[in-house]
Amino acid sequence: MARLVAVEHRLGPVDEIPHGEGRAYAVGDDMIAVFRLRDGSLRAVSAICPHAGGPLADGLVDMKVVVCPLHQNAFELATGCSTTGQSPLTVYPVRADADGRLVVGLPPA
Repeated sequence: MARLVAVEHRLGPVDEIPHGEGRAYAVGDDMIAVFRLRDGSLRAVSAICPHAGGPLADGLVDMKVVVCPLHQNAFELATGCSTTGQSPLTVYPVRADADGRLVVGLPPA
């Protein structure tokens, strides 16, 4: 059976995201929130809260969760699971390449 490989998309420089904050990026048909955590690690999840369409990149983020700025729904960054009973977010693989640019992976179409 063939293995499906994520299609990588290069975004802006990692340094565009301050530590402890997120930024939203349009990637194909998806909106993805990329977070640069305080320790420098990266996480990427769906950018839109499933509850009421809140902009998750503008939410409060710590090392484990992001909290939607509209209604305080919380989501685990590692799994996308809600800790407040909402539908889960999609989690995307994200890394920095050798040139310091964000690289996010989307499943093949």
